[in-house]
Amino acid sequence: MKAKFVIKILSLFVALVSISCKSDSKEEKEIVLTSGVLGEYMDTSVKPGDNFTAFVNGTWMKNTEIPSDKSSYGIGYILHEESEDSVKEIIEGSADGEFEKGTDEQKVQDLYKSYIDLETRNQLGASPLQPEFDKVDSINNYDDLATYFAYANKYGISVPLTLFVYQDLKNPTIYTVYTYQGGLGLPDREYYLKDDDRSKEIRAKYVEHIKKMFDLAGIQAAEKAAVKIMSIETAIAEKHLEKEKTRDLVSLYNMFPTDTLSNIMPNFNWTGYLEEAGIKDEKNLGVLMLDYTKALDKIITSTSIEDWKIYLKWSALNTYASRLSKAITDQNFDFYSKELRGTPEQRPLWRRGVSTVNGTLGEVVGKIYVKKHFPPEAKERMETLVSNLLKAYEQSIKELDWMSADTKKEALDKLSKFTPKIGYPDKWKSYDIDIKREDLFGNLQRAALMEYNRELAKLGQPIDKTEWGMTPQTVNAYYNPTLNEIVFPAAILQPPFFDLNAEDAINYGSIGAVIGHEIGHGFDDKGSTFDGDGAMRNWWTENDLEEFKKRTSALVSQYDSFEALPGLNVNGEFTLGENIGDLGGLSIALKAYKIALNGKESPVMDNYTGEQRVFIGYAQSWRNKIRDEALRVQINTDPHSPANFRVNGVVSNIPEFYTAFNVQKSDSLYLAPEKRVKIW
Repeated sequence: MKAKFVIKILSLFVALVSISCKSDSKEEKEIVLTSGVLGEYMDTSVKPGDNFTAFVNGTWMKNTEIPSDKSSYGIGYILHEESEDSVKEIIEGSADGEFEKGTDEQKVQDLYKSYIDLETRNQLGASPLQPEFDKVDSINNYDDLATYFAYANKYGISVPLTLFVYQDLKNPTIYTVYTYQGGLGLPDREYYLKDDDRSKEIRAKYVEHIKKMFDLAGIQAAEKAAVKIMSIETAIAEKHLEKEKTRDLVSLYNMFPTDTLSNIMPNFNWTGYLEEAGIKDEKNLGVLMLDYTKALDKIITSTSIEDWKIYLKWSALNTYASRLSKAITDQNFDFYSKELRGTPEQRPLWRRGVSTVNGTLGEVVGKIYVKKHFPPEAKERMETLVSNLLKAYEQSIKELDWMSADTKKEALDKLSKFTPKIGYPDKWKSYDIDIKREDLFGNLQRAALMEYNRELAKLGQPIDKTEWGMTPQTVNAYYNPTLNEIVFPAAILQPPFFDLNAEDAINYGSIGAVIGHEIGHGFDDKGSTFDGDGAMRNWWTENDLEEFKKRTSALVSQYDSFEALPGLNVNGEFTLGENIGDLGGLSIALKAYKIALNGKESPVMDNYTGEQRVFIGYAQSWRNKIRDEALRVQINTDPHSPANFRVNGVVSNIPEFYTAFNVQKSDSLYLAPEKRVKIW
């Protein structure tokens, strides 16, 4: 339940990183540091000022083919697969022998085996769905429908109105419950509404996909049903809040006493909904998409109960497709991966099994992963880096020429209250789930209900500041605004993002920029609406806020102009938070590197100065290729800009880039000084 929004809230804020180290301190002193520059991947025939991504990664891009089971490929995915390899070893370590029922080893072993046991899954076909279909068939009226929405939410089945528990955005000392828009089978509302040829083609293929899936599940009148489902989802999509507006948390925050919810949806059975959801005693409910929620009331009552049943059977089938038979799983892949993202082949079964274990028993595996792959030296070095990045942000804020003393005081107070979390949690989650070797479907249903109940149990309790939103084996990082924390899982702390055998410059350009990116989320267009204690509060003077918006608007315009594919541009407004994070991250990382030098000259290594290597390290961390169709999906759904723009779009705004690489007015990336955006 939380995952959907926390990834929405946290994905309002994300990044990538890495580390490797020696355990013997004497041995470390004998290490001759390398430059960290991966010269074999560079294309020095390209001028840095024309295309810095190609200059740093061009040879790799020319010589690398995207593997057939991937829609994109690069540093992030390489590290992700290394993490999966490590988790597979952990799983296989518990694969032999019989373990007592209920032990962590038994759960990991039997969940994995239930996933890769295609013989049992094929024998069962779609039959595990029958109880779900029966429950849908028992819906007799709109009151029952509202109750079913709450039931479906417990198990992650897609419905038009979803629930999750999170801190109160204006009072982060308590947990509360929010609603969020949902109910679509295509990635975003625009897929239903755009009139271009590709969008029309996708909609036609989607209807065809639904029909094929219904045929495989043994549902009658599949073609007619598919058309009806598309009609309902289109009606929902038309009322969905645009993705750009979902970034405005101040406008989204609408807290209502639960006894007034009928004013929002007068025909909706709120009593049955809240009771089935297990929150009937809650005094308030946060309704994040208010206009959508009001409009949903009419959509519900203008659609017949029989049509809703067809839609809800599709929701269950679509949600559970990847845990059913090979035929159903293959058809699901054919549409969502092959058609939408251009991926020719599925990932190997064992990798999908590892992903399932990671997603279901993540911290069980994480405990072992940390012991094997995250030495204490890594955490110590990260703490130093984070400290220097925070010092650099402090210095930068104090030096800002566009911000008044009053706002600087608030910004510095917030910065002083940042909490870094590095590697792994201090307290591990428990997983009270009955895992059975031949019951994949039931295993994942029970796991979903357990997580739902874990979230509900937070209500009325003190805020758990030890909780992590990602497992240690996750290759990523995030900022959480209500706790004002930056979090760096162990798996991202490894080469080439962070290499203890490399001189500092390359590390500040890669991991340092990631740390800076996550700190920067605390001061982006969204994070800047929260104070140092995690409360949504305007701490800006009117003039400073106006100047901030002026500068961020200039960044929006820059990214709006970037053409990812012919006729397809980056959405500068939707990607604004991540672009602010990238720009601030690299700018502050460069400043932090200078702090780390402590007045000494940086060494020239492999013919590159320290400043040049900071920029090169940054570009190396975005080495990536992506298929055209996957790029279209990214532009439509992902708040991160494509990798090449995360490099070229950032460096062109940083003055030191021009001096480091002698960038001239005639170079493609050149921006006149007055056009360069500096925020933090």
